[in-house]
Amino acid sequence: MSEPKWLDYAGQTTDQLLALAGEYRVDSLVCAFEEALAHKELAFGIGGLSAEERVVLAVEALEREVNNGGFDQLFTNRSKEWVPELVASLQKVGCGAVAELTQEAIDALGIEGSLAVASIDAAMAHDSEARDDKLADCDDRYYDEAGDLSGPVFEYIKAHHAEIGLT
Repeated sequence: MSEPKWLDYAGQTTDQLLALAGEYRVDSLVCAFEEALAHKELAFGIGGLSAEERVVLAVEALEREVNNGGFDQLFTNRSKEWVPELVASLQKVGCGAVAELTQEAIDALGIEGSLAVASIDAAMAHDSEARDDKLADCDDRYYDEAGDLSGPVFEYIKAHHAEIGLT
């Protein structure tokens, strides 16, 4: 039996993508869902996404940013818009330990009140060795403990496929 291959998203629907499990790598299927949902967000705005679609985008933003540059990158790139939803989203996909770790990283910002983009920007704008050390520790623990989140995200997508609408 050959190894599953990588899927490049080409406009498939939710059911079509789900039917490709086994033939294509799960991480590539989750990336296809992320790409399709990102296009949907661009077309209809964040308010045009279902709660379940938002969960997928939030978890994938975390995974993409932290794997590429740590929590610091998450908090400085556009993906920071998902920070208020991250912990709950991780819990919804069954990644409780990653949710706790993410909460520690968020707490390292020292934000009191709303996790709005402006608050995150303000927290990241000033130098803080203590914050940077805590984020580096969270990065190391994430790399050691989190692993690939595509499996739990794909299971979530399958369980909530009726609420995840791709065109």
